[in-house]
Amino acid sequence: MKSRSSRQPNITPGGPEDALSGLVERVTFHNPENGFCVLKVQAEGHRELVCVVGTLPAVTPGEWITAQGTWQRDKDHGLQMKARTLKTQPPTSLEGIEKYLGSGLIKGIGPVYATKLVKKFGEQVFDIIEYQSKRLEEVDGIGRERRQRIKEAWAEQKVVRDIMLFLHAHGVSTNRAARIYKTYGEDAVAIIRANPYTLARDIHGIGFHSADAVAMKLGFEQDSLLRARGAIDHLLTEATGEGHCALPREELIQAALRLLEVGENIVEQALERHLHDQRVTLERIGGKELIFLPHLRVAEEIIASRLHHLADAAAPTPFIDPDKAIPWVEQKTGRTLSHSQREALRIALGHRIVVITGGPGVGKTTLVQSLLMILRAKKLRCLLTAPTGRAAQRLSEATQLEAKTIHRLLEFLPAKGRFQRDVDNPLETDVLVVDETSMVDVPLMSRLLLAHPPTARLILVGDVDQLPSVGPGLVLPDIIRSGVVPVVHLKEIFRQSGGSQIIEAAHAINEGRLPTLPEPGSESASNDFFFLEREEPEEILSTLLTIVRDRIPKRLGVDPIMDIQVLAPMHRGTLGIGELNLKLQACLNPPQQHRTETSAYGTVFREGDKVLQTSNNYDKEVFNGDIGRIKTINIAEKNLTVHFDVRKVVYDFSELDELTLAYAITIHKSQGSEFPVVVMPLAMQQYLLLQRNLLYTGLTRGRSLVMLLGQKKAFTTAVHNASTRFRYGGLFSRLKAKS
Repeated sequence: MKSRSSRQPNITPGGPEDALSGLVERVTFHNPENGFCVLKVQAEGHRELVCVVGTLPAVTPGEWITAQGTWQRDKDHGLQMKARTLKTQPPTSLEGIEKYLGSGLIKGIGPVYATKLVKKFGEQVFDIIEYQSKRLEEVDGIGRERRQRIKEAWAEQKVVRDIMLFLHAHGVSTNRAARIYKTYGEDAVAIIRANPYTLARDIHGIGFHSADAVAMKLGFEQDSLLRARGAIDHLLTEATGEGHCALPREELIQAALRLLEVGENIVEQALERHLHDQRVTLERIGGKELIFLPHLRVAEEIIASRLHHLADAAAPTPFIDPDKAIPWVEQKTGRTLSHSQREALRIALGHRIVVITGGPGVGKTTLVQSLLMILRAKKLRCLLTAPTGRAAQRLSEATQLEAKTIHRLLEFLPAKGRFQRDVDNPLETDVLVVDETSMVDVPLMSRLLLAHPPTARLILVGDVDQLPSVGPGLVLPDIIRSGVVPVVHLKEIFRQSGGSQIIEAAHAINEGRLPTLPEPGSESASNDFFFLEREEPEEILSTLLTIVRDRIPKRLGVDPIMDIQVLAPMHRGTLGIGELNLKLQACLNPPQQHRTETSAYGTVFREGDKVLQTSNNYDKEVFNGDIGRIKTINIAEKNLTVHFDVRKVVYDFSELDELTLAYAITIHKSQGSEFPVVVMPLAMQQYLLLQRNLLYTGLTRGRSLVMLLGQKKAFTTAVHNASTRFRYGGLFSRLKAKS
């Protein structure tokens, strides 16, 4: 065991460089983005713990460090060594080994088992874990399952550390190391060395610039074709994130030139190589040469082909006489349908496919309920689906029938990366109802249509005036605009909905009219829509915190965390969701002694926090936009548990880049959800995103109360701005071409 001298050295802050070595007692802070760390060290020759500040890709209590640097006296933290170089070694002393194993680095070993293992095996414990793991079962409490977990975690952490060292040496954040290991396995470093641009393509959270930094450090030339091909992949993938299924050839080339700063011939060669290898495809649509990722082009072709087949098919069987069915369903439900609803039922009953669209309060749900009652009375099998869990739950509550997410309905197989239900194994149904179709993107709609039985009816329901899908394409707008299939557009607001200011305001905004705003101080129990005028962004933020924490919960008796949803159009700025989440977390779920918390990817997660899933995770069956609440954080096991409605989902700390705080979310992420209370700040600093469909979508997410607060000018600007971002793709042309 390395011993520590009892003498206390003479330290002169600001003096010449000094050397230090010792045992890491505690990691006070470590940022995996840049390696910056603050360590408490039992240093040789020092009686007290020494503070060492420097950079390391990874560090764990119990490791032995050597440091070279200068002593400085910080006004807040006292004397500390600012290390110019800092290196770690695995622990060799029993004290260090026990700290190392008990730090939570190895899943399945906490402080208790660390003590037991060191007592049993001493300095040989690392070799026992790696080469004779069966012997771990000699320790009381370690059975076959825990032993296997320890062995696997030990092997993983060794490789992950190698990846961390490699990334750190090449100037890249190390916090993706575990994800890289899970994607590439033990060959990770070799794969990255061969083509670092695969990182941008394969690893969630790593972009082209980070991959490019690795490539430059590895000696790749700026004008290499591999780099240019990586840029093309990156630009097309980024475009799908903005809703495009393709990019014009010239636009793609110009974007690549700006990104790469190379000659045009390099980009042209890279694109030609991509086309030759069928990594991309080129098609002339609407007078433009469009470059597609192949799977998106195929998806568009599937949608167009399947919809035309349904539209051209003979009338569905059995024949249902609407003159008998409509009075029957009115008598059964005790509801008198409007003229527009009766006409809609006639169209729906007489066609294999129909689109039902319209805003809030126009009777879409009543129409679907009536249609399902008629069809089920004829013994037809009906399946109901929606893109998100929340949307499926709402559909189920409205119809009193089971509704599933599209992924669950199609029986996605995470291990194989495909759906079990497809053209060879179609859904077993006579009727398929798809709600919130405006949220369905091109890839998912193509998978759904492949699994739809050729003889079954298809009923697409959605509000075409809401924001388009987060994923690529304009599926519902293109279907409606093409005129290929019958469309029922409901517009009449029903009496039971007419008393809602939310619905009246939504329809006014959708028509480009300023809604009637309640007078200040007119908060009666029946009012459900308000606008609080505030001018300065700081004043808007202050008012928002007050009404979310105090006023609304007091008035309605709601939970300020789970029942009130703040929606904002942008990420950055005083009123962006980043700043709003920090303020709301501090206000609604502040740090407390009994609340465990952890920091990952620049975010502090705390027990009790409301969180949002930011990408589809098919293994966990949680999807982009799902909202849950952190129930427990287990530091020893390096995981946390989130409750999504009735489901519990466990996240490893390395997976926390899939989660973000959800006290405030973007309006895009709110699609398909409904919240008891919605609060939306509006200011001219959001100018580029003050759009009618954003405001309309946000407003229609509120069930009992919607409160807008901010600048009247910003509100007016949004109402009058009908512009929407154009999306490149070929679905509309494919639908029209066959009509």
